[in-house]
Amino acid sequence: MIYQTKDIDLELIARLRDNNYSRRIKSHFLAYGTKYDFLRFFFIEQKGEKLGMFSEFNSALMISTFEGREFSDEMLEELSGFIRMLKPFSVELERKYGDRLAQLLDDEYRSEKRTEFDFVPTGKLPQLEIDETPKLDDVYRILAQCFPRLEDSYEIWLTDTSHRIRRGLSQSFLMGDYTTATIQYIIDKVALVGQVGTVPEERGKMHARTLLYWIGERLWQQGIRVKLFARPHRVSYYDEIGFKAMGIDTVLERRDEKPSH
Repeated sequence: MIYQTKDIDLELIARLRDNNYSRRIKSHFLAYGTKYDFLRFFFIEQKGEKLGMFSEFNSALMISTFEGREFSDEMLEELSGFIRMLKPFSVELERKYGDRLAQLLDDEYRSEKRTEFDFVPTGKLPQLEIDETPKLDDVYRILAQCFPRLEDSYEIWLTDTSHRIRRGLSQSFLMGDYTTATIQYIIDKVALVGQVGTVPEERGKMHARTLLYWIGERLWQQGIRVKLFARPHRVSYYDEIGFKAMGIDTVLERRDEKPSH
């Protein structure tokens, strides 16, 4: 059984497995709680036992299981039916379930493999002029040239990004006036790098990799681990910067929407 709930708190969320999906769910809860219609939480339950939960935020589902619990094939079939009904743009969940869910939803969702990376620090922070509290309009100006889905989403992006930054859940960085990166979340001493972009006329000059390395070292100095996700063919690129591949998961995106990359 899958049902919407507002009966959640940090103690309950702490029972989820320690992974990216759980941290995303926690970041949503810490940012907005349960009082907004654009963010909903659901329990996945079988025979009266809670197996997992997920959040729906801006048409994206983030799914995780509770520690010691597993999704059966029957539960994955029920989940696929629920997703067909809800029709989110994207679905992310633990890698052990991604391929099976992709098979069940193949007619409506395309699946993409994605590599998870951890930054391995060297303890050497480059001496660079990086703005750690940039004007968000400057950040958006760059990102809108790199991510087509952002072009018509200025107000939504600005509201959400500034909201998270004020609560210490996110951070943006700006190098010069040409390269930027935004931390999607900072949760439990783990930071996930989200959008990274360079204006077209400055691409191919190693700006993005320079900034990513600097961010990895800078946050490591603060006791924060840095992670990111990228397509598998980019493994060598991130390895050269200092990121180590940790595994591959599956992301589902609706076939009737343009890919996000």
